[in-house]
Amino acid sequence: MIRHIVMFKLKDTDRKTAYENALEARERFNDVIEKVEVLRKGELVINSEDAPQDNYTVSLICDFDDIDGLNAYQVHPAHVNFGKFIAAVKTDRACIDYEY
Repeated sequence: MIRHIVMFKLKDTDRKTAYENALEARERFNDVIEKVEVLRKGELVINSEDAPQDNYTVSLICDFDDIDGLNAYQVHPAHVNFGKFIAAVKTDRACIDYEY
């Protein structure tokens, strides 16, 4: 199994706060979960509003059978669409992919 963890720092935009963008990201990620068949388990978690604000805002935690599944996820239209939203509201990204 491959676990893919990505963390993003989100920013305030003209229309929404970083926290509101995080809520929208979680809603949009549900579409990814529903449509990407190689994704065995997916979750988008949001940093607590009471936690330090220099923490990352959201984290994606995704499980795949193997690296081929992760690679297929990366180019899946639902993920690409989600990525376009994140690109517009993120300031930083950190990622790790590991076998377990």
